[in-house]
Order: sequence, then C-alpha cells, then structure tokens
Amino acid sequence: MKMKRQFRLGTTSFIYPDHIIPNVRKTGAFFDEIELLVFESMPGAVLPTRTQIAELACLSRDLGVGYNVHLPTDVSLTGSAAKDRQKAADTMARVVELCAPLSPLTHTLHLEMGFESAPSGAMSGTKPNSNSDELLRRDKKDVSAWQERARDGLDRLIPLLPDPRVISLETLDYSPALLQPLAQAHDLMICIDAGHHFRYGYDLAHSFTVFRDRLALVHLHGAACLEKGMKDHISLDHLAAHQMHQVCSQLAGYQGTVSLEVFNRQDLNRSLAVLSGMFNDIPSHLPA
Repeated sequence: MKMKRQFRLGTTSFIYPDHIIPNVRKTGAFFDEIELLVFESMPGAVLPTRTQIAELACLSRDLGVGYNVHLPTDVSLTGSAAKDRQKAADTMARVVELCAPLSPLTHTLHLEMGFESAPSGAMSGTKPNSNSDELLRRDKKDVSAWQERARDGLDRLIPLLPDPRVISLETLDYSPALLQPLAQAHDLMICIDAGHHFRYGYDLAHSFTVFRDRLALVHLHGAACLEKGMKDHISLDHLAAHQMHQVCSQLAGYQGTVSLEVFNRQDLNRSLAVLSGMFNDIPSHLPA
C-alpha cells in the first residue's frame, strides 16, 4: 500500500543538457521545487544574470514551483589559504544576494575535507564504524585543521548573509557528526544527502534524528558499485531493497523538500518510477 506523500518533491536544473531556464520550463510544472545548480562561479559570466533571475521568478509564479540553490563548488570555505577562504565567502555571499529575488528554501554548501574519509564497510553491507573509530583511522591533526578552517570560513561568510539559516551544510564523504558542532555554533541548517550516506556507509536514521531540528533539505539519489567503479547521483533503482526501506521510513513523516539529485532524464524517470510505487501523488515519469 502506498504512503501519503507529505514532503515537497524536487529535482535539479540539469535534467536536460541545456541551461537552467530551459530546464525549469520543461520540468517545473511537475515538481514542487527545482534545485538550481550554481556549481561554477568563475569566470563571473557563468553565473545567472539578473535578467535570468527575473525570468526564473516569473517561471516560479507561472508554474507554481519554488527553488533551492546549490552554491558553487569551484571555491572552498575550507581552503588552506585565508585569502582563498575569503574569496569563497565573498563568492557565496554574492550568489545568495543574486538569488534573493527567488526566495530560495535554502542555499546548500559543501565544506570539503579533501582527504580519504569513507569508513570501512561503506557499500559493503557491513555495519559502519562508530564516529570515534573513524576518527582513529584518520590523522587527527588533519581533522582538527579542517575543523579550524571550516570555522574560519564560516566566520568570514556569515557576517555577509541576511541570516545564517539561509545556508544548509551538506553531508559529504566524512562523518555527518562532524557537521553538528559547526551547525550549532553558527546556527546553520543541514542538507542530508541520503545517497552519500549509502555510498560511504553512514546511518541515515541517526542523521535524521540528530539533525531533525535543523533539516532544510534531503538530497536523494542512487549509489552503487558499477562496472567502472563506485558511482552515485544515479537512479534510485540502483539502491538495495533495504536501503529504499530506510529511505521510506525516514520520508514517511517528513514535510520538507526531497530533491532527486540526478542529472539526466533517464535517471530521473527511473527514480520517479521507484518513488511513485511507494508514495501517492508522484508522477511515474516525465512526459516525453
């Protein structure tokens, strides 16, 4: 029996190999929200223009669709040099200001760690290591240095924002627990990436519990070991049955946004087919 869908459903602005606006035109009517992928900030000309932002605002009204923004990944708040962290803070703030007319749900931010971080057991079906065991596997000095850079980068960014809660920190390859003190200290939100949890062997239910009061957004996609190695951001039918059961358990009462974070129409349609078999009011595919 299907469950009632309480969450808002979204996908990315790169389902078709085209720019953001044509993608929103083609997909916006079928989703509650579109994740605007602003991955690149350099050169500045690659960012949406103010005219394009105004057109996206019109599309939002016409199609009844909202937005969330994925901030650039070509600059880093955790860079080794202070000047690089300041450049990243200035860039992120500029994108937040640029997109303000769209009233995005959130602006998702990566705090990259930059060294091997997946615990043993990831994608193997074994129980992941505890957070303390994982930290023992790492060079603690590297982790401490990353934490200090992350704090410094956020200290540079937050004064430039209208409200720190416009930012959500995305769970990446390292333990989601490492984001908790940063989110609390800086009053930030969290984006749980379920696909990353499965790829790197973290406990999805635990993250939903820990971050319940700060959860802005869920990224959902498949992750599997394919012929060319480990891959994520693929269709949901690559997840094992027990993994999809975990997803459904967490989404059953969730009232926020779930973004199907895939980047082509085939992966999107296959993901919709999976979700539509579990929840009501989800299209099984995009019309041709």
